[in-house]
Amino acid sequence: MRAAVLREYNADLAMEEVPEPTCPEDGVVLKVLACGVCRSDWHGWTGEHPRVKPGQIGGHEYCGEVVEAGARATYKVGDRLVAPFILACGSCPSCQSGHSNTCPNQRLPGFVEPGAFAEYVAVPFDHNLARLPESLTPTVAAGLGCRVTTAWHALTGRAALQPGEWLAIHGTGGIGLASLILGKAMGARIIAVDVVKEKLDHAVQMGAEAVINARDGDTATRIKEITGGGCHVSVEALGIPETTNASIECLRPLGRHVQVGMPVGHTAKMEINMSAVYLGNLALYGTRGMPAWKYPSLLGLIEAGRLDMSPMIAREIALSGVSDELRAFNGPTPPGVAVVTDFKG
Repeated sequence: MRAAVLREYNADLAMEEVPEPTCPEDGVVLKVLACGVCRSDWHGWTGEHPRVKPGQIGGHEYCGEVVEAGARATYKVGDRLVAPFILACGSCPSCQSGHSNTCPNQRLPGFVEPGAFAEYVAVPFDHNLARLPESLTPTVAAGLGCRVTTAWHALTGRAALQPGEWLAIHGTGGIGLASLILGKAMGARIIAVDVVKEKLDHAVQMGAEAVINARDGDTATRIKEITGGGCHVSVEALGIPETTNASIECLRPLGRHVQVGMPVGHTAKMEINMSAVYLGNLALYGTRGMPAWKYPSLLGLIEAGRLDMSPMIAREIALSGVSDELRAFNGPTPPGVAVVTDFKG
């Protein structure tokens, strides 16, 4: 099968013919229908993700059709499924308590095992997967494996966002756009922060009540002026010190900061304003992925027509175009996200 393989950090992925994956007994092999290109893939491509090594096939935001099912598989050939990027074992204390996204036995296609920048991908622990609704195209569904589900859990399972609350979103890439759409659907008032005017204009079109260009400085003060005291919830969607501190400092007393952006490599340890946390009685939440049991709550809103995630998608690309998309993350990116839908090109 054709796959895009990491052979050297910060270099074009190698387009290679590799063996098709072996079907796991407790899982399936999917023919990949679509796979998003995510900033987390970029962390691996640059060499800053500690688990991603040369030889890796990336791609963790995927959906596909079952072409082979293992003896203990949950699904059958022909099923169209969407996969979370964290595949949890289902039997450990974390899984049994409902927190499968913290499973110590998790499997990670795209980071440790071969991912979906390929024509086919093996998916163990297939009880984590969910059926693709008829109303959802594979292109839009690809984001449900990482960006959308992560944002959904950040807002519902961690921050407990309430209708009428102010929500600040620092960074309007994939996670930021997903948070904006979901936060709007939940009845929040949205402020979007970025450094690219086109992305801020896009955020307004998608329902942001106010936008701030962080290049102008003093983001937190301006947010407090707009909101009359600060946001109730703030999502950091980049994983860098500047936006992390702006997110913390823009909150009103008892506000909730959610760290969604991945602090890894040179940003794994950063200096943050703990005085603001202390004086404001703030809550800081980390979040990564979403427990698979929450898929019905998200998919139900989409099927009911209460959520439209399609405005996130900016570009459909060929597999050979992944390298260009990864390289684009080195600087400010254009609005929207890219999804691989052509695995032959």
